[in-house]
Amino acid sequence: MRSAILRALPAALLGAALLGAWEIYVDASGVEEDLLPAPHAVAAALWNNGGLLWHNFTVTAEEVVFGLALALAAGLALAVAIHLSPLLRRAVYPLAVGSQAVPIPVIGVLLVFWWGFGIFPKLVVVALICFFPVLVTTVDGLAAVDPEQPKLLRTLDASRWQAFRLAELPAALPAALSGARIALTVGVIGAFIAETSTPTIGAYPGLGREIVTDINLQAPRAYAGTTVLIVFAVACFYALSIAERRLTPWRARPRGDTR
Repeated sequence: MRSAILRALPAALLGAALLGAWEIYVDASGVEEDLLPAPHAVAAALWNNGGLLWHNFTVTAEEVVFGLALALAAGLALAVAIHLSPLLRRAVYPLAVGSQAVPIPVIGVLLVFWWGFGIFPKLVVVALICFFPVLVTTVDGLAAVDPEQPKLLRTLDASRWQAFRLAELPAALPAALSGARIALTVGVIGAFIAETSTPTIGAYPGLGREIVTDINLQAPRAYAGTTVLIVFAVACFYALSIAERRLTPWRARPRGDTR
């Protein structure tokens, strides 16, 4: 417990210093609260609007979690298929890369037309944004496996699937989990984009919608909602880091790794 506190201390001190500098700047510059509220005003808005922010947060968290689950399932399955089939890699990989350049509002309109104004179109948007990091890191992890390991298993009469399951998949798991951590971080951004860039805005709750609605009239509450998003993203990132450490105990850690 003490070691965990000591590891977190530098980040806490830096955060406190940045908040102090922010507070001093707002007080000294006389900037309007509607443009840049001071940290104490953001904290007050967070306290006074806790119920409203929590209600919207649960919707956004649901979008992120289930959207990431869709992305993980699709990304891992396609990565394995691409690894096992060079023909599929040549056919599908360029399309997967190109899909990242499609503007979200264009997709959002079609998704709402197909599936209505509920949560599912936003789950798909989050999944599309999270999908690519999972796919790329898993494909690269599978390609980086020592080729001697599958060969050794095949000399022991292991089938192709057994060689994949016993050698290639465990070796690629750290890369896949790293991709999941990246995907989770961009997934929080994806949920915000889905809530603000699709026709569902105003028709369904969420922190993204709340922040955009408040930014001109309730700036401290908008900053409070942004703070909730930041804390959620950081917490989820480190939760996945802990899961990665538990699931891949054989992986060498860089010196000074605090995960």
